[in-house]
Amino acid sequence: MSNVADTVDEGKQGLLARFKQGLSKTRSGLTKNLGRLFLGAKTIDADLLEEIETLLITGDFGVEVTQEIIQDLTDRVSRKTLADSLALRAVLRDLLIAILEPVAQPLVLPADAEPAVVLMVGVNGSGKTTTAGKLAHYFKAAGRKVLLAAGDTFRAAAVEQLQVWGDRNQVDVIAQHTGADSASVIFDSMTAAKSRGTDVLIADTAGRLQNKKNLMDELAKIERVLKRQDPQAPQAVLLVIDAGTGQNAISQAREFLKAVAVTGIVLTKLDGTARGGILFALARQLALPIHFVGIGEQVDDLRPFSAEIFVDAILDND
Repeated sequence: MSNVADTVDEGKQGLLARFKQGLSKTRSGLTKNLGRLFLGAKTIDADLLEEIETLLITGDFGVEVTQEIIQDLTDRVSRKTLADSLALRAVLRDLLIAILEPVAQPLVLPADAEPAVVLMVGVNGSGKTTTAGKLAHYFKAAGRKVLLAAGDTFRAAAVEQLQVWGDRNQVDVIAQHTGADSASVIFDSMTAAKSRGTDVLIADTAGRLQNKKNLMDELAKIERVLKRQDPQAPQAVLLVIDAGTGQNAISQAREFLKAVAVTGIVLTKLDGTARGGILFALARQLALPIHFVGIGEQVDDLRPFSAEIFVDAILDND
């Protein structure tokens, strides 16, 4: 199964407009203030760079990324290669895109997997179940036959929530009662997916705190159960991160990486936070692929991640 292209042909400008709308809170802090700085800057000096540094730190870009950017800009100022604020903005754009481009990778599932299993993991409240439902919509819109597995048997409403998403997408959901063994549910779902000729099995799991060893061990059990039916499964393990958690997302991700072979990241709830800069910190510190970002509540607001579109959305003053 090759890369699934975005099925909504809205053009680059339409996509940029949608990202700008979804990133309005990040833009209200970063873009507005950067625009003010650039507009008023007659000279590019240490004071201006210090103000940019403050904006990046408060936008949750992280210390490492911020220092990297400011050092580059400082070097250019010392070499007198930045003629004016427009040149400064253009260089800042290029630097930000360069940080994100290596991790802005589409989710690619192997063509020979029957089915390809996508395992959703993350802490409580990160948006795993909603993301599983939106992914089902994404793959179905691309012509894939999809099955959902209600592996979050711990949270009382999780099974019902996933079934609502299944109904909305006209996708079947394999589920058991609340409190059932999660690995058993996912094993049954794998069996059903094979018998039905499913292309993609999306398996939800319980939200877990990264410092709870027994819950993290359950993820390893789920992986073992899947490999009994397919040694290559799961083909993707997506760590779902709430953008509002800021720098805590880094420590969360590192703990999950100890328990399960995370293959990529989905960053959710970008529309609800001014901390969109966390993407840059994740890119630098983890270097994991970022496949999707959530920029709204609608079913098609889970979007494949584009470095250029994202950076233009947070820097564009229009």
